Amino acid sequence: MIDQTISHYKILDILGEGGMGTVYLAEDTNLGREVALKMLPAETASDPDRLERFRREAQAVASLNHPNIVTIHSIEESPAGHFITMELVTGKGLDQIITGDGLSVERVLEIGLPLVRALVAAHQRSITHRDLKPANIMVTEEGTVKILDFGLAKLHVGETDADSGDDATLMLTQQGVVLGTVPYMSPEQVQGKPVDHRADIFSLGVILYEMATGRRPFQGGTSAELVSSILRDSPEAVSDRRPDLPGHLGRVIGRCLEKEAELRYQSAVDIHTALSKVGEAVGQERKDEGPSVAVLPFADMSPDKDQDYFCEGLAEELINALGGVESLQVASRTSAFRFKGAESDIREIGRRLGVSTVLEGSVRKAGKQVRISVQLVDVADGYRLWSNRYDRELKDVFAIQDEIAQSVVEALQVTLTPKAKQAVETAAPADVQAYDYYLKGRKFFYEFHARGFELARQMFARAIVIDDRYARAYAGVADCCCFLYMWYDASEANLQEADAASLKAVKINPQSAEAHASRGLALSFSGKFDESEREFKRAIELNPKLYEAHYFFARALFAEGRHEEAVERFEEACRVSPEDYQAPFFLAQTYLSLGQRAYAAVSLRKAVEAVKKHLAFHADDPRALYLGAGGLVELGELELAKEWITRAVEIDPDDSNTLYNVACVFAQLGEIDKSLDNLERAIEFGMGHIEWIENDPYFDPVRKHPRYTALVEKVIAKTTDPADQESEE
Repeated sequence: MIDQTISHYKILDILGEGGMGTVYLAEDTNLGREVALKMLPAETASDPDRLERFRREAQAVASLNHPNIVTIHSIEESPAGHFITMELVTGKGLDQIITGDGLSVERVLEIGLPLVRALVAAHQRSITHRDLKPANIMVTEEGTVKILDFGLAKLHVGETDADSGDDATLMLTQQGVVLGTVPYMSPEQVQGKPVDHRADIFSLGVILYEMATGRRPFQGGTSAELVSSILRDSPEAVSDRRPDLPGHLGRVIGRCLEKEAELRYQSAVDIHTALSKVGEAVGQERKDEGPSVAVLPFADMSPDKDQDYFCEGLAEELINALGGVESLQVASRTSAFRFKGAESDIREIGRRLGVSTVLEGSVRKAGKQVRISVQLVDVADGYRLWSNRYDRELKDVFAIQDEIAQSVVEALQVTLTPKAKQAVETAAPADVQAYDYYLKGRKFFYEFHARGFELARQMFARAIVIDDRYARAYAGVADCCCFLYMWYDASEANLQEADAASLKAVKINPQSAEAHASRGLALSFSGKFDESEREFKRAIELNPKLYEAHYFFARALFAEGRHEEAVERFEEACRVSPEDYQAPFFLAQTYLSLGQRAYAAVSLRKAVEAVKKHLAFHADDPRALYLGAGGLVELGELELAKEWITRAVEIDPDDSNTLYNVACVFAQLGEIDKSLDNLERAIEFGMGHIEWIENDPYFDPVRKHPRYTALVEKVIAKTTDPADQESEE
């Protein structure tokens, strides 16, 4: 058909195919415009039922004049067959927009409300769609929602119409005929029963559920299993899958999904009212929260594409600086960096991060010159609030950071207190080369394995050689030594270096929250819990939004056996960084230690969902996999847990941290020998955090086993200072 002319329409391309015909891109040569031309296949045009349904589609949709429903231009017939022409809609199908972890509440409403308005218009004209699904819904480049295909639409039949013997209508509504797309069909549809507009309401509920959670409410490996699920299963509550969404939204969706049509909303108008109230509540909540911003990793525009560490580091520096402004909510590094390189619309990224603005930029670095381009975007409308380009020498990068932070604050009209003003001014080293090494170190640090920590420590040490007053580089060294001690090399040398470096960091910059957090972590591993607690509390006082301060304080409290206090601190870490998967997991672990399994289950669901979101961007992260596997076991999802733990071991088979957590999972599964085998290997490869091992509730099933006792004694022997042993004797 391509390049053929039908009537006065030249066929340019094929747009899609379906059971009701093929859709082509065509040029209307009379009016000089492009249209979508839908043609019924010639071989089926002789089928009276199909031909009548085709005509009905055109007549039904043509009678509607609504901005969210595709416009029908004409119904025509040619020697090539019957066809209709309609407006050409370009953009993305909703099936392409829905992500694996669901959309933000704002995006659900932004698409859902126009979709409901379209149904209101159709239902008021007694037209039922009967085939609502994401593939039939288009969102244009301008953001307009359009329902495309009324291929199974039918007119409601009143009693008088039925009695009059309207054969064409009866043919479309006869009992026992199943039309539609199964995953989105109502119970009455899959049973071949007569349907009315409430079938659309059920289909709408399926679509809203999928937008909110990233998955359909009813599942099945075959059509028969899927039909059975639609008829019998109660889907998992939206609030359980997405605790971050408003509870009222989940209730609206749940009512749309009632099996009995009489229990659903009885009109699309009622749904629109309910969703509008959700939107009003969300809008008020956002207004009450005040200004908020997410800083995305900057894009590397350098010729050699070798400045990834610099781009991430620059963004992290800005996150830290802006995080010190009390009246400004700033998305955490963990949350914002998930969207590195994402092709999603900047507004959708902002909505999913729950912020009102997004800061994005790019870096082009060549020799001693650097160009930094940056813009602040309003999530609500996509417009730029502020932008600038800096063409400077590399040595000016610290001034650029300060200027960007100040400009963001001004654009958001946030009033700076003297403390906040100091917070946005970067604590710069004396030499830009030291800064470059520091940023490389942070990049290695976030790889979270032994080699990464070793390389990070080397980079931080090089920065210190160049600038021996660089507090954050000393803090970096301390953090590396602590992590190496905890997971890979429980040596006295690591403890001593962590102690010395963290102490130096605090002395150089007593106002650095990061330095005090590092100091607290180092002291906690030395068993100096009172001093450690003072340092963590000072870090939180200096920067209440510093995730590491809350998270590592919580871990220290857990290791000390102060579980009630650890719960409070883990909860605060979850609040500060809601996208992070580690804090909710360890919060659940702490609840388990307290015997509060119900609370643990709620936290584990959040943790597992966070892991799934993380894995969507970082599929080969062993830490996410093994922590998530532990959560899945507790939730009873054993097959997926085993799949994740297998992947984690395949990715990092000799990592002591991986082996330790694999041991935990096997203990949960009751596979005692495998658990102890992996724990033994973890200890051989350097795991030596004895306080954590002794408090870990996941080892309760093996706690009394002789091998476990022997392994604990082995760790104690390796980590006890000989001098202490002599004094005790």
